[in-house]
Amino acid sequence: MGTGHYFWAIFYFTSLCSASLANNAKINFREKEKKVLDQILGAGKYDARIRPSGINGTDGPAVVRVNIFVRSISKIDDVTMEYSVQLTFREQWTDERLKFDDIQGRLKYLTLTEANRVWMPDLFFSNEKEGHFHNIIMPNVYIRIFPNGSVLYSIRISLTLACPMNLKLYPLDRQICSLRMASYGWTTNDLVFLWKEGDPVQVVKNLHLPRFTLEKFLTDYCNSKTNTGEYSCLKVDLLFKREFSYYLIQIYIPCCMLVIVSWVSFWLDQGAVPARVSLGVTTLLTMATQTSGINASLPPVSYTKAIDVWTGVCLTFVFGALLEFALVNYASRSGLNKANMHKENMKKKRRDLEQASLDAASDLLDTDSNATFAMKPLVRHPGDPLALEKLRQCEVHMQPPKRPSCCKTWLSKFPTRQCSRSKRIDVISRITFPLVFALFNLVYWSTYLFREEDDETF
Repeated sequence: MGTGHYFWAIFYFTSLCSASLANNAKINFREKEKKVLDQILGAGKYDARIRPSGINGTDGPAVVRVNIFVRSISKIDDVTMEYSVQLTFREQWTDERLKFDDIQGRLKYLTLTEANRVWMPDLFFSNEKEGHFHNIIMPNVYIRIFPNGSVLYSIRISLTLACPMNLKLYPLDRQICSLRMASYGWTTNDLVFLWKEGDPVQVVKNLHLPRFTLEKFLTDYCNSKTNTGEYSCLKVDLLFKREFSYYLIQIYIPCCMLVIVSWVSFWLDQGAVPARVSLGVTTLLTMATQTSGINASLPPVSYTKAIDVWTGVCLTFVFGALLEFALVNYASRSGLNKANMHKENMKKKRRDLEQASLDAASDLLDTDSNATFAMKPLVRHPGDPLALEKLRQCEVHMQPPKRPSCCKTWLSKFPTRQCSRSKRIDVISRITFPLVFALFNLVYWSTYLFREEDDETF
């Protein structure tokens, strides 16, 4: 019996010791993290001012691998030639001074939120205009230190970057906007940036832009040499294609409608001066306002854009329709003046003939009643030369007429009198203006839709 009590006492004591050791082990594991941080980052043990060594502990340059995740692209501004992007930026390098014991794999990594505790690459965005970090709710940044000394730095940032654009084909253009990252102070002898192997650039799914589509992107290197040395540089080129449907609805179709409305004046009566003038001036002013609005949304450039060709030609057609009415009005008034002058001359000749007839009649009444009149024979001899000449004239006039062409037949519907010239101008304009405009559309769209950009590198 005493032996049984002794056995249970030993078992109870062993259980208490095991539980105590388990609790102590758990507490020691958490304390181990603090001890590791104090051990590798304690005062006098780690100097963040000194860069890490090269690969395999050599004296070569520190290698930093970079990858980015594009979260959103908010705008692409044509006037200021810039675009705004939000991205998660990551850097990874190895610092052998930060190696630690992982406690048999139970400590996977250490997490820091203070970037100034370890050495950081001096990377900057060379084409940046504005930028800021995100601090809601907490600063969106972390640093992970792995047991082998590998360091992962991740941060969410928003940037406004410069994007020089070539607008010669606007709005049928493609634009290449770059994101450039380079070392500011460390030369390639001390620091080298490399793209992460595999998938260095990632883009969020269903990326939506108001007037552009992201077609593809390309990663590359852009090392630069200055008088202070060569600096490592990375870049990613984003190829954006402009959505044409917006401009088709807002610019091209309204301009076509204005040009067609200006042709309505060709079908109005030439005497309807107020209607034709108001129609021509209204369409001209509307087209000028449309052109000014388009230019206000674009930067002033020294070259001609595709939209400038379109609006310029449309404005020319509207102005030409207004000038056509001025020509019709001038031809109409000129014809009326000449017709009036012709009527006055005919009346004057008629009065002169009547007066001459009256004078001749009075002279006949005053002559002697015994006067004789010589009568010419009505029948001429066959050999008479005058009769032969008359016969030849009759044969000429009796020849069958030549068949006129379609154009002459159409134009013959309008007499060649001065008063009808204005009508002929209107009829010709009804055919000429649409044909020329259709030919311009054929040349315009075949030129700009199938034209390859000279600077396209994809």
